[in-house]
Amino acid sequence: MDEPATTGDDGAFRSWFIERFAEFWHGQALSRVEGRIVAHLLLDDSAGVSAEAIAAAVGASRGSVSTYTRRLVDIGFVQRVRHPGDRTHYFVMKADVWGGFLENEHAYLEHQRALAEAALAQMRPSGRAHERVQNMHDYMVWLLGFYGTLREEWEGYKADRDARA
Repeated sequence: MDEPATTGDDGAFRSWFIERFAEFWHGQALSRVEGRIVAHLLLDDSAGVSAEAIAAAVGASRGSVSTYTRRLVDIGFVQRVRHPGDRTHYFVMKADVWGGFLENEHAYLEHQRALAEAALAQMRPSGRAHERVQNMHDYMVWLLGFYGTLREEWEGYKADRDARA
């Protein structure tokens, strides 16, 4: 992994981080612009960033920012906030957005398990298709069995980290 262009230069660091993050995001078949938005909000310490400010910071159109922030809000990655007396919407990233992945993943696994269960009830109990759907179901059940442990482990890890700080 390459290092920031200028250590100690906040602007150079921000540019470096945003571009590296966008590359990783894009590597997951997601939009590079969306990755830039996420990275920009990860580094932001303000009470929220307007869509116009995001567009300027990440070099995207206002329309692209609107589309991607809406999606990021929908998946729980970003929150839309308002400031008293201001009609503008601002965007902030949750402090524990990564822990939120566990919540989103839990909902996804539950939906997939339920789908597989409904499919199995209607399928003939033989053949390769049945085997694949059975494995789908059982994999979701297996993963769901770790959810509570993962959540507890993550909360414990953060508590230990904070106690050491």
